[in-house]
Amino acid sequence: MGQRPFVWLTSALALTIFVLANTLVQPALSGWRADFTEGKQFTLSDGTRQTLTDLAEPVELTFIYSRRVGQEFPAIRAYAQRVRELLQSFEAEAGRNLRLVEIDPTPFSEAEDEALSNGITAVQTDGDDPLYFGLVGRNAVDDDLVIPYLAPEREGTLEYDLTRLIARLDNPDPATIGILTDLPNFEGNGSEGGYFALQEIARSYDIETIGSNFTSLPKRVDILLMAHVTDLSDEQAYLIDQFLLDKGRALILVDPASKAAAASGLVGEDGAARSDLGALGEAWGLRLSQNAVADAPHALPVTVEENGRIVEQGQPLFIGVPTALMARDDLVTAPISRRINLGAPGALQAFPPDGLTFRALIRTDEAPSFIDAADASGEMLPRDVLRAYEAEDGQLVLAGRLSGRLPSAFPEGPPPGEETADESGNGGGEEAAEVQDVAPSLERSGPHLVSSRRPAELIIIADADLLDDGFYIDPRSGAPVGGNANLILNAIDNLSGGAELLNLRSRTPDLRPMVRVDRLREAAEAEFFEEEARLEARLARSLQRLEELRAIGASGGFFSGDLEADLSTVERAELADLRQTVIETRTRLREIERNYRRSIDRLEGVLRLFNIWFGPVFVLLLGLAVWWHRERQAAG
Repeated sequence: MGQRPFVWLTSALALTIFVLANTLVQPALSGWRADFTEGKQFTLSDGTRQTLTDLAEPVELTFIYSRRVGQEFPAIRAYAQRVRELLQSFEAEAGRNLRLVEIDPTPFSEAEDEALSNGITAVQTDGDDPLYFGLVGRNAVDDDLVIPYLAPEREGTLEYDLTRLIARLDNPDPATIGILTDLPNFEGNGSEGGYFALQEIARSYDIETIGSNFTSLPKRVDILLMAHVTDLSDEQAYLIDQFLLDKGRALILVDPASKAAAASGLVGEDGAARSDLGALGEAWGLRLSQNAVADAPHALPVTVEENGRIVEQGQPLFIGVPTALMARDDLVTAPISRRINLGAPGALQAFPPDGLTFRALIRTDEAPSFIDAADASGEMLPRDVLRAYEAEDGQLVLAGRLSGRLPSAFPEGPPPGEETADESGNGGGEEAAEVQDVAPSLERSGPHLVSSRRPAELIIIADADLLDDGFYIDPRSGAPVGGNANLILNAIDNLSGGAELLNLRSRTPDLRPMVRVDRLREAAEAEFFEEEARLEARLARSLQRLEELRAIGASGGFFSGDLEADLSTVERAELADLRQTVIETRTRLREIERNYRRSIDRLEGVLRLFNIWFGPVFVLLLGLAVWWHRERQAAG
C-alpha cells in the first residue's frame, strides 16, 4: 500500500474512532463537568442536590423556547442556553425521577397550541412571530406549575426558581399562613376585599385568620404572619414564643407610627399608632426605634393644599426605597425590580445573642432623620417634616432577616396563669395543674421549649403601611406601581420552603464586572453622597421657608405690585438670606456633581488608554527588546 492511501485510511479510521468514542462516552459522562467559573455558575447548590435526590415521585419539566425567534436577540439566546444547561444538570442529578422535554413552538403548530394552553406568555417582538420562553412542570398526579416567561433579569434567582418549582411539584400541598393583625383590611381569607397583598397570598397559600383574642394557635399553621399586632397579653406572647421555637418561620411587620392604623383610630395614649417586638425582641436582641424614620432623598411625592393651590411636594416620611438600598444577595429582595414604598417606618437595631445572626435587607440612605412617632402618626405636612429633620450619621435598617436558634423569651416557663389553661384555652382546674409543664394551648403535648427545635428564619420589617394599597396600587388601573406585594410574597415563599431551599444561595448573573472601576466608583459616591444629601435637605428646607415668606408677602401686596409689602424688616432680611442660601446651595450641588463626574471620566479615560494602548505598546517594546538583543549578539 502506498503512503498516500495509508494516510487517508488512518485518518478515516481515527475520525471513526473519535465519533464512536464521543457517541458512546458522552451519555455515561453527561453528569460530569468541571466548573472553573468564579461564582461556580454551573455547580448545583447543596440545597438543589438534596431536593432532586429526595424526589418521591417522577417530575416532568417541559422547556418551551422559540429557537428561531430567540436567535434574533443575543441576550435571550445566551440566557436560553444557560437555562437549558441548568435543566440538563438537574436531569443528570435526579436520574429517573426527572424527565426533561424541550419543544419549539413554531407558528400555527400543535406545539404553539400546547404552549398557550399551558399558560406560557406569547411575547410580541418586532417580527411577525411571538417569542415563547417558559417552563411547565408536571408531577405524577398531573398537577401543573408554570413559569410563563423566563425573564433574563431573574438570572440571579434562576436556580432557586427552578428548585422551588420542583419542590412544590413533589409536595403540592400549599403551606398554611396564620395571619395575626390589628389592621382591618388585612383580615379575612383574601377571597374578596381587603388589601391587594392579602389577595395575592391567598392565590398560592391557605390562610388561617387568628383573632386578636386568641387563646391558642392552630396546629396546621406553618408560617406566622404578624402585621402591626398591639397589646399582646403575656399568655399570647408565650404562645407565639413557643410556636416560633417549634416551627421557626415567621414574617413580622412592626411599626412605630402606622398611618393605616391611625386612620382606623388605633392610636395609643401618646398619640402614636405603635406596635413593637416586646419581650420577644428583647430575647432576640432586636429593638424597634421609638420614633419614625424620614428619608429626604427618596421622599415620595404627595399633593398638598398651599394658599388655596394644590401642589405636589416630596414627603420624607413616605419613602420610596430603590433597589440599590436592598440586599441583592438575598432571595427575598434580590428579585425585586421596583422600589418599595414605605410610610413612616421605624428602624431596627440588632444585638443578637450567640447562635443568632441578623442581616439587613432594606436600608435608608446616608442621611435619614428620626421624627416623633406621635407627630408622624398624624397629618404632618412635608414642610413640617423638613423643619424637624435632623440628619443621622449613616444608614438605618428598615428590614432584616434573623437566622439561627432562638432563645425563649420565657426561659422560666409559662407566665402566671398560662399553666392553668387546658387545650381549649379555658381554665382546667386540677387536671390542668397536672400538665403545667407543657404548652397545651399550642394544641400539642410536649415540654416547655427554651430554645429552637431547629434553626429559625424570621423576616422582620419595620413598617406595616407597606401593606396599604394606597402606598403602591394605582387607584385607576388597580395595578401595583411598587414592589410591596412582591416583597411580602417573596418572604412567604422563601419561608415556606424546606431547609434546603432556605439555604440555597442566590446565584449572581454570569458577568465579570470591572471590580476596580466599581471600587473607585463606590469611593467617589461615598465621598460626595453624604454632603450632597445634606445639601439637598438644606435646600428643601430653604425653599419651603422661601415659599412661606413669599406667600405672606403676596397676601397683601399683590395689587400694589410689591410682593414683600406685608413682610417685616426681619422677614425681609430672612428672605434675602434664604435666596442667597438657595443660590449657594445649588452652586455647591452642581460643583459636587461636576467633581463626581470628573473623577469618573478621568478613571474611564485612564482605563481606556490602558486597555487600548497597553497591549500594542507592550508587544512593540517587547519586539524592540528582542531585536536589540539579537543585534547585540550579531555584533559580538
